[in-house]
Amino acid sequence: MLRLTLLPLSLLATLAMATSLPGQDTPATVDDTVGYFLGFSVGQSLSQQGFQATDFTNAGLQQGLADSLSGNDPALTDEQLAEAQGKIQAMLQKRQAARNAEMQEAAVANLGKSKAWMAENAKAEGVQQLDKGIQFKVLQEGTGGSPAPTDTVRVHYTGKLTNGEVFDSSVQRGEPAEFPVNGVIQGWQLALQKMKVGSKWMLFIPPEMAYGERGSQPKIGPNEVLVFEVELLEIL
Repeated sequence: MLRLTLLPLSLLATLAMATSLPGQDTPATVDDTVGYFLGFSVGQSLSQQGFQATDFTNAGLQQGLADSLSGNDPALTDEQLAEAQGKIQAMLQKRQAARNAEMQEAAVANLGKSKAWMAENAKAEGVQQLDKGIQFKVLQEGTGGSPAPTDTVRVHYTGKLTNGEVFDSSVQRGEPAEFPVNGVIQGWQLALQKMKVGSKWMLFIPPEMAYGERGSQPKIGPNEVLVFEVELLEIL
Protein backbone atom coordinates (compact mmCIF):
# COMPACT_ATOMS: atom_id res chain seq x y z
CA MET A 1 0.00 0.00 0.00
CA LEU A 2 1.26 3.49 -0.87
CA ARG A 3 2.52 5.43 2.14
CA LEU A 4 1.23 9.02 2.23
CA THR A 5 3.91 11.54 3.19
CA LEU A 6 2.60 14.85 1.87
CA LEU A 7 1.33 16.20 5.17
CA PRO A 8 3.53 16.74 8.25
CA LEU A 9 3.52 13.89 10.75
CA SER A 10 1.92 16.15 13.37
CA LEU A 11 -1.00 16.84 11.08
CA LEU A 12 -1.32 13.22 10.04
CA ALA A 13 -1.49 12.28 13.70
CA THR A 14 -4.17 14.88 14.31
CA LEU A 15 -6.15 13.68 11.31
CA ALA A 16 -5.92 10.12 12.55
CA MET A 17 -7.32 11.18 15.93
CA ALA A 18 -10.01 13.59 14.74
CA THR A 19 -13.60 12.45 15.09
CA SER A 20 -15.50 15.65 14.30
CA LEU A 21 -14.88 18.15 11.53
CA PRO A 22 -16.20 21.69 10.95
CA GLY A 23 -18.53 22.06 8.01
CA GLN A 24 -20.86 19.24 9.05
CA ASP A 25 -24.35 19.93 10.29
CA THR A 26 -23.27 21.45 13.58
CA PRO A 27 -25.67 21.80 16.50
CA ALA A 28 -26.20 25.25 17.99
CA THR A 29 -24.21 24.14 21.03
CA VAL A 30 -21.03 22.14 20.46
CA ASP A 31 -21.15 19.33 23.02
CA ASP A 32 -18.17 17.36 21.70
CA THR A 33 -15.52 19.89 22.69
CA VAL A 34 -12.62 17.50 22.12
CA GLY A 35 -13.83 16.60 18.63
CA TYR A 36 -14.49 20.22 17.75
CA PHE A 37 -11.06 21.28 19.03
CA LEU A 38 -9.34 18.62 16.95
CA GLY A 39 -11.43 19.46 13.90
CA PHE A 40 -10.70 23.16 14.22
CA SER A 41 -6.99 22.42 14.65
CA VAL A 42 -7.01 20.29 11.50
CA GLY A 43 -8.70 23.13 9.62
CA GLN A 44 -6.10 25.63 10.80
CA SER A 45 -3.26 23.32 9.79
CA LEU A 46 -4.73 22.71 6.36
CA SER A 47 -5.32 26.42 5.84
CA GLN A 48 -1.73 27.24 6.78
CA GLN A 49 -0.51 24.75 4.17
CA GLY A 50 -2.57 26.48 1.49
CA PHE A 51 -5.69 24.33 1.30
CA GLN A 52 -9.09 25.91 0.72
CA ALA A 53 -12.53 24.71 1.77
CA THR A 54 -13.47 23.91 -1.83
CA ASP A 55 -10.47 21.60 -2.41
CA PHE A 56 -12.24 18.54 -0.98
CA THR A 57 -15.55 17.44 0.46
CA ASN A 58 -16.19 16.68 4.11
CA ALA A 59 -17.68 13.38 2.99
CA GLY A 60 -14.43 12.31 1.35
CA LEU A 61 -12.34 13.42 4.30
CA GLN A 62 -14.68 11.73 6.76
CA GLN A 63 -14.54 8.46 4.83
CA GLY A 64 -10.74 8.56 4.82
CA LEU A 65 -10.71 9.22 8.56
CA ALA A 66 -13.20 6.48 9.26
CA ASP A 67 -11.26 3.91 7.20
CA SER A 68 -7.99 4.89 8.87
CA LEU A 69 -9.41 4.81 12.39
CA SER A 70 -11.03 1.43 11.72
CA GLY A 71 -7.84 -0.04 10.34
CA ASN A 72 -9.42 -0.62 6.94
CA ASP A 73 -7.49 -0.67 3.70
CA PRO A 74 -7.85 2.54 1.67
CA ALA A 75 -10.86 2.71 -0.63
CA LEU A 76 -8.47 3.97 -3.34
CA THR A 77 -5.82 1.97 -5.14
CA ASP A 78 -2.14 2.85 -4.81
CA GLU A 79 -2.32 4.43 -8.25
CA GLN A 80 -5.30 6.59 -7.25
CA LEU A 81 -3.58 7.61 -4.00
CA ALA A 82 -0.44 8.56 -5.90
CA GLU A 83 -2.50 10.55 -8.40
CA ALA A 84 -4.30 12.42 -5.61
CA GLN A 85 -1.00 13.14 -3.89
CA GLY A 86 0.46 14.49 -7.13
CA LYS A 87 -2.57 16.74 -7.65
CA ILE A 88 -2.24 18.14 -4.15
CA GLN A 89 1.47 18.86 -4.54
CA ALA A 90 0.97 20.56 -7.89
CA MET A 91 -1.95 22.62 -6.56
CA LEU A 92 -0.09 23.83 -3.48
CA GLN A 93 3.07 24.60 -5.46
CA LYS A 94 1.07 26.67 -7.93
CA ARG A 95 -0.60 28.61 -5.13
CA GLN A 96 2.71 29.20 -3.37
CA ALA A 97 4.27 30.49 -6.57
CA ALA A 98 1.34 32.90 -7.04
CA ARG A 99 1.66 34.12 -3.46
CA ASN A 100 5.41 34.62 -3.88
CA ALA A 101 4.84 36.67 -7.04
CA GLU A 102 2.24 38.81 -5.28
CA MET A 103 4.55 39.34 -2.31
CA GLN A 104 7.41 40.38 -4.58
CA GLU A 105 5.23 42.90 -6.40
CA ALA A 106 3.97 44.27 -3.10
CA ALA A 107 7.52 44.44 -1.72
CA VAL A 108 8.70 46.59 -4.63
CA ALA A 109 5.68 48.89 -4.47
CA ASN A 110 5.75 49.21 -0.69
CA LEU A 111 9.48 49.97 -0.60
CA GLY A 112 8.99 53.07 -2.72
CA LYS A 113 6.05 54.18 -0.58
CA SER A 114 7.97 53.54 2.62
CA LYS A 115 10.99 55.58 1.51
CA ALA A 116 8.74 58.48 0.53
CA TRP A 117 6.83 58.26 3.83
CA MET A 118 10.01 58.27 5.91
CA ALA A 119 11.43 61.22 3.97
CA GLU A 120 8.28 63.23 4.58
CA ASN A 121 8.04 62.20 8.23
CA ALA A 122 11.61 63.38 8.82
CA LYS A 123 10.37 66.94 8.24
CA ALA A 124 7.76 66.73 11.01
CA GLU A 125 8.26 68.83 14.12
CA GLY A 126 10.24 67.10 16.86
CA VAL A 127 11.29 64.11 14.74
CA GLN A 128 14.96 63.12 15.19
CA GLN A 129 17.22 60.58 13.55
CA LEU A 130 18.95 57.50 14.92
CA ASP A 131 21.31 55.17 13.09
CA LYS A 132 20.12 52.98 10.20
CA GLY A 133 17.37 55.40 9.16
CA ILE A 134 15.33 55.03 12.35
CA GLN A 135 13.38 58.12 13.37
CA PHE A 136 12.00 58.99 16.79
CA LYS A 137 10.13 61.68 18.66
CA VAL A 138 10.38 62.12 22.42
CA LEU A 139 6.97 62.27 24.07
CA GLN A 140 8.28 61.99 27.62
CA GLU A 141 11.88 62.07 28.81
CA GLY A 142 12.88 59.58 31.48
CA THR A 143 15.55 59.90 34.13
CA GLY A 144 16.56 56.28 34.67
CA GLY A 145 19.29 54.17 33.12
CA SER A 146 19.47 52.82 29.58
CA PRO A 147 19.44 49.08 28.88
CA ALA A 148 22.28 47.08 27.37
CA PRO A 149 21.67 44.59 24.54
CA THR A 150 21.59 41.64 26.93
CA ASP A 151 19.24 43.29 29.45
CA THR A 152 15.59 42.31 29.78
CA VAL A 153 13.15 45.19 29.78
CA ARG A 154 9.50 45.79 30.60
CA VAL A 155 7.71 48.08 28.17
CA HIS A 156 4.28 49.26 27.15
CA TYR A 157 3.81 49.78 23.44
CA THR A 158 1.35 50.18 20.61
CA GLY A 159 2.41 49.27 17.08
CA LYS A 160 0.71 50.73 14.01
CA LEU A 161 1.07 50.79 10.27
CA THR A 162 1.42 54.16 8.57
CA ASN A 163 -2.32 54.14 7.84
CA GLY A 164 -3.01 54.10 11.60
CA GLU A 165 -4.05 50.45 11.78
CA VAL A 166 -2.99 48.88 15.08
CA PHE A 167 -1.32 45.49 14.62
CA ASP A 168 -0.14 44.88 18.19
CA SER A 169 -0.52 46.60 21.55
CA SER A 170 0.44 45.69 25.09
CA VAL A 171 -1.62 48.71 26.15
CA GLN A 172 -4.77 47.18 24.67
CA ARG A 173 -3.98 43.86 26.35
CA GLY A 174 -3.55 45.69 29.65
CA GLU A 175 -0.23 44.03 30.46
CA PRO A 176 3.32 45.27 29.77
CA ALA A 177 5.61 43.13 27.65
CA GLU A 178 8.92 41.71 28.87
CA PHE A 179 11.73 40.64 26.56
CA PRO A 180 15.53 40.81 26.10
CA VAL A 181 16.65 43.87 24.15
CA ASN A 182 18.53 41.71 21.66
CA GLY A 183 15.47 39.52 21.11
CA VAL A 184 13.36 41.98 19.10
CA ILE A 185 13.54 43.67 15.70
CA GLN A 186 16.66 45.71 15.00
CA GLY A 187 14.83 49.03 15.11
CA TRP A 188 13.74 48.34 18.66
CA GLN A 189 17.17 47.13 19.69
CA LEU A 190 18.86 50.35 18.59
CA ALA A 191 16.17 52.61 20.03
CA LEU A 192 15.84 50.93 23.42
CA GLN A 193 19.54 51.34 24.11
CA LYS A 194 19.15 55.11 23.63
CA MET A 195 16.06 55.39 25.85
CA LYS A 196 16.09 55.97 29.59
CA VAL A 197 13.71 54.27 32.00
CA GLY A 198 10.60 56.42 32.20
CA SER A 199 10.91 57.60 28.60
CA LYS A 200 8.11 57.41 26.08
CA TRP A 201 9.04 57.69 22.40
CA MET A 202 7.36 57.49 19.06
CA LEU A 203 9.47 55.23 16.85
CA PHE A 204 9.34 55.27 13.06
CA ILE A 205 11.12 52.16 11.83
CA PRO A 206 12.02 51.61 8.15
CA PRO A 207 11.38 48.15 6.69
CA GLU A 208 15.00 47.04 6.71
CA MET A 209 15.10 47.57 10.49
CA ALA A 210 11.76 45.78 10.98
CA TYR A 211 10.44 42.79 8.98
CA GLY A 212 11.84 43.69 5.57
CA GLU A 213 10.45 42.31 2.35
CA ARG A 214 8.97 39.24 4.04
CA GLY A 215 6.75 41.23 6.39
CA SER A 216 5.02 39.48 9.26
CA GLN A 217 1.79 38.04 7.96
CA PRO A 218 -1.07 38.46 8.19
CA LYS A 219 -0.99 42.01 9.57
CA ILE A 220 2.36 43.42 8.38
CA GLY A 221 2.99 43.40 4.65
CA PRO A 222 6.36 43.37 2.88
CA ASN A 223 8.54 46.46 3.27
CA GLU A 224 6.17 48.24 5.66
CA VAL A 225 7.20 51.16 7.86
CA LEU A 226 6.23 50.46 11.47
CA VAL A 227 5.19 53.16 13.92
CA PHE A 228 5.44 52.44 17.64
CA GLU A 229 4.64 54.35 20.78
CA VAL A 230 7.04 52.83 23.30
CA GLU A 231 7.31 53.47 27.02
CA LEU A 232 10.33 51.99 28.78
CA LEU A 233 9.02 51.06 32.22
CA GLU A 234 11.82 49.08 33.76
CA ILE A 235 15.10 47.24 33.28
CA LEU A 236 14.71 43.84 34.94
